Formats: sequence, C-alpha cells, structure tokens
Amino acid sequence: MLILDSCCNDETPANPNAEAACKNGFAGIYPCNNYDLMGFVPIDQLGGAGSSGSDCWGWTDTSTQKEYALFCATTGVAFVDISAPENPIVIGILPTATISSPWRDIKVYQNFAFVVADRSQSHGMQIFDLTRLRDVSNPPETFSPDAIYNGFTSAHNIVINEDSGFAYAVGTSRAEPFAGGPLFIDLQKPLTPIDSGGYPGYSHDAQVVTYNGPDTEHNGKEILIGSNEIEVIILDVTDKSNPIRLSSLSYANVGYTHQGWFTEDMTYFVLGDELDEQQTGTRTRTIILDLTDLDNPKIQMEYFGPTNAIDHNGYVKENSYFQASYTAGMRELDITNIENKAITEIGYFDTHPENNSTNFNGAWSVYPYFPSGNIIISDINRGLFIVKKNSN
Repeated sequence: MLILDSCCNDETPANPNAEAACKNGFAGIYPCNNYDLMGFVPIDQLGGAGSSGSDCWGWTDTSTQKEYALFCATTGVAFVDISAPENPIVIGILPTATISSPWRDIKVYQNFAFVVADRSQSHGMQIFDLTRLRDVSNPPETFSPDAIYNGFTSAHNIVINEDSGFAYAVGTSRAEPFAGGPLFIDLQKPLTPIDSGGYPGYSHDAQVVTYNGPDTEHNGKEILIGSNEIEVIILDVTDKSNPIRLSSLSYANVGYTHQGWFTEDMTYFVLGDELDEQQTGTRTRTIILDLTDLDNPKIQMEYFGPTNAIDHNGYVKENSYFQASYTAGMRELDITNIENKAITEIGYFDTHPENNSTNFNGAWSVYPYFPSGNIIISDINRGLFIVKKNSN
C-alpha cells in the first residue's frame, strides 16, 4: 500500500474508505482540491520492474457490477479489480504481443478489450474477452489474447464507436496503406474483425460518434474528428467505402494537435495540443472549437490553466472536462459556461508532487466514466491512482 504523510492519517475522509482524504490541499503527499485518494497500485505490480505507464480505460461488468481498471504499461496490460478501491486487486496481465512499447492503448466494445501498441514491430491488435476476469481464482494470472488482428503492424491509438461497432486504428505506420490515417475495422463480430478501408493522412488520435448535434444536416451520420498533428479534420465515415472530408481547422501557435473530445451536446470540441507549452512557454492551453457547423468549424476560445504542465488525454463527462496534465496530474474543468467563453478549474489530483514542470512525467490519461464516481489516473512513473470527488 501507499505510504502517506503522517500529517493526514488522522483526518476523517469525506469518502469513508479513502486511503487519504484531501485535507488542507493534500491527500498524503499529493496536492489536491476536492478529490480524495481512494486507492493506488504501484507501477512494478502493473508492468514489472523498470516499466512505465501509458494509457488507461475502464470496464464495468454488467453481470457482477464490478469495476475494472485497464492499465497499459510498457510490457502489456494489467486488469485491476477496483470494486473496493481501497483494496485494488491485480487480476492478471496480458503481455505485449511483441516488444515493449512506451505507447500502448486500449478500448472496450461488447465486453472485449482491444489493445494496440506503437512502434512495436508486428503487434497488431490484441483482443481479450473481459468476462474471463470473473473466473480467476488465484490472481494475478498471466493471460493470452483470445485473438489477434493483423491488419496493421502497429498503431498509436485505437478508437471505437460503440454505437456502430467500428474501430478506427490511428497512428499506424506511415509506410502502410493510408499513411497512418484512420483504418476502419468492423468489430461487430469482436473475435473476427473485418478490414473495411481507411482514409489517407496521418492521424494521431480521434473521436468517432454517431452524430446528434446542432448541425442537423449531419444527424445520424458517423462523424470522425481527427487530431492530426497540425490540424483537426472532420470526416463523414458513414460509408466506409467513400469517406468524405467535411472540413479542417488549424489554430495559432500549433505545437502538436494531439487529442480532443466532444461536449455531450456535440456543439463544442475540447482540444489539447501536446507541444505548445514546451515550444512557446505558455501555461497549459486548452483550445475550444465551435462545431455548430461541421462544414465550417471555428475557434470558440482558449483556456489557460494555472501551471506550465503539458496537457495530454482529456475526456468530457456531463459538464466537466477531465484532463490528464502530466506533471500537474488530473484537472477537472467546469465547462458549463463554455458558450459564454468561461471555463473554471474546480478540482484536481496531482499524481506528480515533485513539480509542475513542462516535461513528460506524471499523468498520461484519465477515465471518468465508472458508475461509482471513482476515477482512475494512469501515471507514467508511479502507476494506477483511484480518486473520487469528496463532499467538502
């Protein structure tokens, strides 16, 4: 278990089972605001000695209601039962298909996990039946995949539209077909994916939705928003044999257009640039795109955080944007008044207490969608953090 600063051990947690309550700006050694530390698993238990963390995602078993953290490390994926977050259990490890990689990504569709790795030889996409986690009697178990899809060698990320049952592999090799652009993969039979084409031009990350937003011309269509290094592109990928580029947009002081997420009403897109802080010395910058008209996107506003940390992955839940901000940890931004160009930070949990410097340590990603309200953070250096908003 995590060793905590003795100043906080005698406090009464806002969440009764918290490992460390957020009191006077700290949860143990970790700077915080409105978030208690519920549990922690160190990186050596998730990936082995000398490993580091990358992406994370979550799965809730609808049969047992158990919640699982899916934690990506250089050496593979760890599956962690966090149903009792103060006592997380590493159920097992799915080792990498080839060599270690500092870039590993995972998403879920119909109780299956889909895993990719970047610059990892012929890794392809591992497919793992998550219901196997129910039957492990002696954890941690070393798992083998249920299937491997070899329609590409490596990929930086995997994106899934659960409504349509299609995956989109992005950041594949520029030497492969579509030059690193999104590959369309039919997952409707999860163990036998079908190659369904692609769109040319390198895409680092993306979100794909069945659109139901203010631009009624496109309602019901499958829309891809790609974060493509120097610009955002918007594609209609409804017809996989004939994807249509609707528009694109760049912005001032582009460093590396990295990743973003729609607001729930699909009016705005919250975008992170991974290199602007390092290249221009700015504080953490989040760019908001107005997508009222998908054929004519506009810049709505820019939000600057309180530190110079680099922003990485971020996700919207209701009226909050949860941002993994490397050395500044997880930040929660209230986007209720985004229409009026007003964003406010309302909470954080800093997994990297050493500093908030502009470098690539600390929080890689965050997953805020568990029914319990628990949120997981994958930290490159330390491992898995489970946090929850307190009632203070």
